[in-house]
Amino acid sequence: MSATRRQILARTGALGVSVAFSGSLTEIFAGSATAQGMGKRGYGPLVPDPGGLLDLPKGFRYRVLSKEGDPLPSGEGKVPSNCDGMAAFPGPPGRRSHGTCLVRNHENRTDSRSPVPHAAGLTYDPGGEGGCTVLELDEDDTVRSERVAIAGTSTNCAGGPTPWNTWLTCEETELRAGDENYTKDHGFIFEVDPHDPLRTGAVPLTAMGRFQHEAIAVDPGTGIVYETEDAFEKPFGLFYRFLPNQPKGGRGSLRAGGRLQALRVPGVPDLSTIQEPGTAFDHVAWVDVPDPLARRTPIRFQDFGPGGITHAQKLEGCYWGGSSVCFVSSFAHRADGSAADHYGQIWKYDPRRHRLTQVVVFGPGTDLQHPGESPDNICLAPGGGLMVCEDGDGAQHVFGLTRRGEVYPMARGRQNIGTQERPEWGEFAGVTFSPGHRTMYVNCYTPGTTFAVRGPWHH
Repeated sequence: MSATRRQILARTGALGVSVAFSGSLTEIFAGSATAQGMGKRGYGPLVPDPGGLLDLPKGFRYRVLSKEGDPLPSGEGKVPSNCDGMAAFPGPPGRRSHGTCLVRNHENRTDSRSPVPHAAGLTYDPGGEGGCTVLELDEDDTVRSERVAIAGTSTNCAGGPTPWNTWLTCEETELRAGDENYTKDHGFIFEVDPHDPLRTGAVPLTAMGRFQHEAIAVDPGTGIVYETEDAFEKPFGLFYRFLPNQPKGGRGSLRAGGRLQALRVPGVPDLSTIQEPGTAFDHVAWVDVPDPLARRTPIRFQDFGPGGITHAQKLEGCYWGGSSVCFVSSFAHRADGSAADHYGQIWKYDPRRHRLTQVVVFGPGTDLQHPGESPDNICLAPGGGLMVCEDGDGAQHVFGLTRRGEVYPMARGRQNIGTQERPEWGEFAGVTFSPGHRTMYVNCYTPGTTFAVRGPWHH
């Protein structure tokens, strides 16, 4: 659906709030501890917010935790812009009120509206404006503190949590020292300790590759890290795994290095050509990356030998659930160079069976009652199912997907960054839940806003 038609429908209230997709979500949750109770429906229609910020179902309420341009409580400067990937961790140990720590990415490159302030001991490159901030919250989601966790990085898009409760923040860029204002190479992953960022500092995990990183997920049993690449031009990104030299993990363990490999699906150079949910490939191959640092050639251009390598457009969200890793291709367009078109796919890789399965295909975008498109960040929801951030045109939603295949609206952004005649809304990003599943946290990318949402969650 064109952006113009969706904007018109949103203004008139005629826009539907369901997502068209085919496939079985049961595949995603097989073996997961969240599998019970997944058949429950959503929470009803969205209620217009009199405050004009966030529409939610009846019985739910939100709190604005942070907004770009406001002073940081730490006194380090202003809240940075472009709020993106995020994760929630248990609050600092030893306190009566444990609360939650949120680690939040800021996808700033250069000339951003509000860069991440450079903090002593936490700044990688003086020319970088990206990074992460940490919000420490009480049990009632009152902000106790908000501070810089890493700075001087670039285009911090997504990432993912580790089993040892740190955050891996990913740079979605391949810019080198000498480009723009940078003094160091970029395109790395950095580890962030949410409770004491100085313990992890601003050290690039170079063995994990230098490319346009999007998100990661860690296999808690083996320590293997899976990585997505959101390359903007053909050849598109790859799906990677990193075999760490210290598989038992722990804060700082990834600095010990390891081996980076890329996924090869024999006979499938482009995942967009697979359009039938349930299609599975057994015994896929993992091929060593010739030059993980991409000293001369970006990884996706490198020679992987006979059989080549498998690419996909817009590889974004990535998470571990049960015994498998799931990852998202937000869309594929022939006009951009993909082999086929789609409006979003979810893939599942089972490392024990060496099996890759296409679970869900979103779209088509031609039905006016089905505006959902371009799934991006994804997380498991209380009581089972998924929460999906929409990153398409027109109205922006967080959608829930039940195990039975029912799709329901969870939130709709109401901050108009366009005009009355041609409204626009910032995408959602970083959806995540508190450790006790009492609160959903989500970012609006523009204007950078972090929300806490509470209500009668299914458990």
